[in-house]
Amino acid sequence: MLALMAGMGPELGGRGCVVRAGQTVRTWGDQMERKDVLSSAKPVMTTLLFFAMQEGKLRDLEARIGSYDWALAEKDRGMTFAHLTSMTSGYGRPEAPGDAWAYNDFAINLYQKTLFDRVFQEKPEAVGARLENALGLQDGLAFRAGNRRLSASVRDFARIAEFWLNKGEWKGKRILPRAYFDRYCRPQTRRDLPQTRKAETDDYLRIGSYGGGSDHFTEYGAGIYGGNWWFNGKGRLHPRAKTWPGAPGDTFMSIGAGGNCAAMIPSRRLVLVAMGANWGKLEPGNAAWLTNQHLAALVRA
Repeated sequence: MLALMAGMGPELGGRGCVVRAGQTVRTWGDQMERKDVLSSAKPVMTTLLFFAMQEGKLRDLEARIGSYDWALAEKDRGMTFAHLTSMTSGYGRPEAPGDAWAYNDFAINLYQKTLFDRVFQEKPEAVGARLENALGLQDGLAFRAGNRRLSASVRDFARIAEFWLNKGEWKGKRILPRAYFDRYCRPQTRRDLPQTRKAETDDYLRIGSYGGGSDHFTEYGAGIYGGNWWFNGKGRLHPRAKTWPGAPGDTFMSIGAGGNCAAMIPSRRLVLVAMGANWGKLEPGNAAWLTNQHLAALVRA
């Protein structure tokens, strides 16, 4: 197995590791370097929201955003955390919440501001300490001022990914209720959900962006996205093929720009984290997509 995995580092590049059944079996690059994980931070935010649910700060992801003292437009008053974590919030877009898919970094900025400033009412570092302490993170989490973008090391992110793979359990200890992961760590977007209409961003709350536009990066997502994770299913734009045809059906990923990604395969007890790596352009359903090739190689190993 180790021999088969030996080529994974050179193939992916960047910095990374493979974890199997809780044990690190392959590493490459600097495991301790702490850098911006870009959109792989989004499911970390969802995980922190689970801590808020556990602490009784909100009931579930169906809680309405408007109840946190945001002056939402009339069309947006039904917006919930579940809409924000599934890229269907409609914030800044022409559609009402739930009516269209848009990979929306203005909505994500609304999410992080609501999470840290209005749900927890704590600094991001204090909120992130819940995860740091529970998993014994070695290098710690850092949050950029302003949009609170997250920086983490490969070895710490691998622990977070292992935590996701085990649905809230860490080294035999239950940290978060499994029910949260069963309910929200799955596709939350309908397969037939349409793409948002072409329109300029209406950032009427003047909150700014988490990094990109209100309709950017990709039109993929309907049928395969939820809780800010990506799942191995059939989507609106690839109705006859799974996201990663060469990977088991329970595979899911965090995907960040610049090759900052983590893949979890629960049925194989496998985690693959690679930052600043060559995962290829997002092409769900395409067997030639580099990400699919990497996952297929991991499974063969």
